[in-house]
Amino acid sequence: MILPIYLYGHPVLRKVSEDITKDYPDLKSLIANMWETMYDSDGIGLAAPQIGLNIRLIVIDVDVLADTFPELKGVKFTLINPRLEVLDDGEVKSRDEGCLSLPGIGESVKRTEKVRLTWLDEDFNPHDEVFEGYLSRVIQHEYDHLEGHVFIDHISPIRKQLIKSKLNNIINGKVNCGYRTRSVAKPKR
Repeated sequence: MILPIYLYGHPVLRKVSEDITKDYPDLKSLIANMWETMYDSDGIGLAAPQIGLNIRLIVIDVDVLADTFPELKGVKFTLINPRLEVLDDGEVKSRDEGCLSLPGIGESVKRTEKVRLTWLDEDFNPHDEVFEGYLSRVIQHEYDHLEGHVFIDHISPIRKQLIKSKLNNIINGKVNCGYRTRSVAKPKR
């Protein structure tokens, strides 16, 4: 089932998410719905807060970027209860980022491109791995959602001011993005 993407301004995107257990209701179905929702909206990652749930769950599939980043070929995974450590020995790079929750906005964001991630997969098997390069960025971007942050939190106040009207349009539901969304705007009666 394709779920609506919660847009910038919705309070669910600003809350810190909670861990889940194996007995989380309909977890397998939820994960399948997240994959379907992400693919339908042409995303490469989706965090549970973006579908209105403050739980620590992320799906990522970056295979579509393999032409530009060959190391991403076949990279697809589910992250349950992830914990992230940004490693200081990674290169800091600015790259453009966008987000399904902020349609029509792309900004250059500086991130350290090396992280250590611990998580559980969809079968609750534990993993601990270091990621570098573009995948590190994607992981950090999605992880931010679990901590109540969005990528524009990493841009300068001047840049935020320059995109303020776009942000207000998103908040007010005045955006057409080709996928189901939910904004904080009150529906018209």
